[in-house]
Amino acid sequence: MNFPLYLSTRYLRSKQKGSFTRFASLLSVMGLAVGVSALLLTLFILNGFERVISDKIANFDGHVRIRHFLNEPISSKLTSIDSALINYNDEITVSSFIQKPALLRKGNLAEGVIVEGINTEQEHFIKSILVEGKFILDNFYDNDKYIGIILENKSVVIGKRLADELRLSIGEKIVLFDLSTLNKINKRLRQFTIAGFFHSGMTEYDKSLVFINTNDADILFDMKKSVSGYILRMQDINMLDRVMSSLNDQLSYPYMIMNWKEKNRALFKWMSVLRWPILFIFGLIALVGIVNIVSALSMIIIDKTRQIGILKSIGITRSSLKKVFLLKGLLIGLFGGIIGSLIALSIASLQNNLKLVKVPEDIYFMDFIPIDISFLNMINITLFAIIFSVLASVWPTKRASKINPSEALHYE
Repeated sequence: MNFPLYLSTRYLRSKQKGSFTRFASLLSVMGLAVGVSALLLTLFILNGFERVISDKIANFDGHVRIRHFLNEPISSKLTSIDSALINYNDEITVSSFIQKPALLRKGNLAEGVIVEGINTEQEHFIKSILVEGKFILDNFYDNDKYIGIILENKSVVIGKRLADELRLSIGEKIVLFDLSTLNKINKRLRQFTIAGFFHSGMTEYDKSLVFINTNDADILFDMKKSVSGYILRMQDINMLDRVMSSLNDQLSYPYMIMNWKEKNRALFKWMSVLRWPILFIFGLIALVGIVNIVSALSMIIIDKTRQIGILKSIGITRSSLKKVFLLKGLLIGLFGGIIGSLIALSIASLQNNLKLVKVPEDIYFMDFIPIDISFLNMINITLFAIIFSVLASVWPTKRASKINPSEALHYE
């Protein structure tokens, strides 16, 4: 071990009781570790919130939706979509959907809802959020024309929150009315049997969405085998830009192509804007740790003025003396970054496994704080801690190198 490195680690590993230098160094390490762990946990929590919200919205809306610009029905066989996605056949699932507003009624209770008719490609998603009952799609198409009477009973899945508000239970009968015909003589309505309840944690969806078979939706809304649009779900979200570009090349007006983030632009913009002030505030905690390094090294230099004078008198060079304190700053940054990362990693693992910190689900779309651990963030923050620790030691280092041996030893 070279002399500057040995000297810089001497007091960090010293077992001498009451050593001010060792105590100040340890305080600097722990102060920086607290700042690093706070900043990392903030990043992890922000990443977790964004991922959970993004995943939940993408599950409902799909990654991309194709609709008519004026929300008019479109053909159930749009060949231009197949042409645009010819290179992604095995990586993208395309399914049609029918989505219309309706009135759900049970006795004297009524509630406005959004009815979404889905097919077998989306059945897996519904089953993944089902909390009670079951949902089996019937693909048999009923060719009967609607003549103003209730047709054959079918199954429907509604949100658990909506069911609780209307006091509905599995197996009960409800009636769905097409809102566009409520003021007409011949109203379109259809009776359904509640087959299951879903729960996503997103109040807006849980209280307003109703899922039925596409064929039943076709009859209820008199779509004449047309659809409201198409949903695209991707196995790899990184291909989104390429897919959007291909679709825009193949589809033009009156078709509108929108991904789930564009549809919820205000929400994702809010999360993006919120990220920076939060990171700035918690970054100040890390900055306090950096400032603490400056004060600790300055105090160490004052405390060790006599030793520095002796070293300079026996021939240690100014550059070697600078290396001692620069290496000390580097070691404080290294240990502070590593300890802070381990603290953040431990807290994140405990929260993810035990769900210690709960949040109200109707506000945050989730019932506990999700923490997404990013090793890239850990590496980057640790590197920044090391760099700024070295920079923080520059001024104390210059002060140490200017100590005059004769003045340092004047009163010895």
